[in-house]
Amino acid sequence: MLSRRLLRIKAVKALYSHFKSESDSLIVSEKNLMLSIDKTYELYHQMLWLVVEVANYAENRIELGRRKHLPTPEELNPNTKFVDNRVVAALRESDALTDYLQRKKLGWVQAPELVKKLYHAMVESDYYRKYMDAPARSFKEDVRLVESFYTRTVGESEALEEQSILWADDADFAVIMVLRTLDDMRASQTDVPLLPQYKSEDDAVFVKELFRKTLVGYGEYIGYIDKYTSNWDVERIAFMDNLIMAAATAELLSFPSIPIKVTLDEYIEIAKYYSTPGSSVFINGVLDKIVEELTAEGRIRKSGRGLLEQ
Repeated sequence: MLSRRLLRIKAVKALYSHFKSESDSLIVSEKNLMLSIDKTYELYHQMLWLVVEVANYAENRIELGRRKHLPTPEELNPNTKFVDNRVVAALRESDALTDYLQRKKLGWVQAPELVKKLYHAMVESDYYRKYMDAPARSFKEDVRLVESFYTRTVGESEALEEQSILWADDADFAVIMVLRTLDDMRASQTDVPLLPQYKSEDDAVFVKELFRKTLVGYGEYIGYIDKYTSNWDVERIAFMDNLIMAAATAELLSFPSIPIKVTLDEYIEIAKYYSTPGSSVFINGVLDKIVEELTAEGRIRKSGRGLLEQ
């Protein structure tokens, strides 16, 4: 399922797009936000299928070698351990996965060069050679091989981002979801245990409300932010910093079940990756002061889980 951190990032990016495009339609911007979230979930399924395409490519190479006029002994008796990998077979035969891909018209047919690059990168890796040379075979080893393919070959490749600029950030989250799926797989299962899009319906409500509350209350939240950045050169405060702090303020005020520490930690982490160097320290200091003021005003009220870690 999509993590709360990813949902926060999606909300902040949707806010950025809304303001930069000077849109006056909350509804349109919210639809774009939810579409972006749907696309990440689609990428998760597509990413699961990537290792199958690489295995299909490997199998085609084996068949071409066998059909040569004068095949080598190795080509006549190839090592088929990878193409027979049981995790790959489970993914290939998964009704849930193939039905989803067909319904959404997803796949890698349009990216043969990517599949080829990933195949050759995998074949040249130490983890692949060790797997292929090992005499023993087990489902656990098959899982480990596929995990290494995603963490080392896919994770270290820049070729994937060349397919779509939208994947620059989403690919890492999709790979994390793939790894969780692989961790849940068992040899006795009849189908692949695909992750749901959201952990619960609460997450879908959360991201919509976070976007709406931040957008509607943006002017008020910027007022708090300005109060504690008055000694800073306004020109040097990144617009993304303001968006991150505004979203954090909206979350502090609007979600009583989320602990203050969780909110602060999440947005400080987001700032490390999506704003300027040093922004996380700056944002941490400003948000601490905003929390103090809002608490003194009695506006931050936490209940249930939100009372934890205060």
